Amino acid sequence: MSQDQTGATAEHASIAWSDFEKVVLCAGTVLQVEEFPQARKPAWKLWVDFGPYGTRKTSAQIRHLYAAEDLVGRQIVGVINFPPKQIGPFVSEFLLTGFPTEEGVVITTIERPVPNGTRLA
Repeated sequence: MSQDQTGATAEHASIAWSDFEKVVLCAGTVLQVEEFPQARKPAWKLWVDFGPYGTRKTSAQIRHLYAAEDLVGRQIVGVINFPPKQIGPFVSEFLLTGFPTEEGVVITTIERPVPNGTRLA
């Protein structure tokens, strides 16, 4: 794989600040979690309050590490400006961010409370 002058590979090419600003990464609080038995891999349905952006729902394959009761009330980080995505009978309205590990996805959470809808800076 070729590298540019910064040492970045094509897979990890540098982006402009204006590119990063297009991604709306916001804090939200998990309000509700439900089973998603129709999912191909074990997943939860989550409803998250993003403050001025409203309540949005998503499906997340995080059941290996998180019980429903562990998620309600927790602040997470979501990408809220992707178009809705049909996942079986469910429409996902945001992307829950996290880090894949061998045990499962570790969700991106917030160390201290911030207002729902606060954008990552």
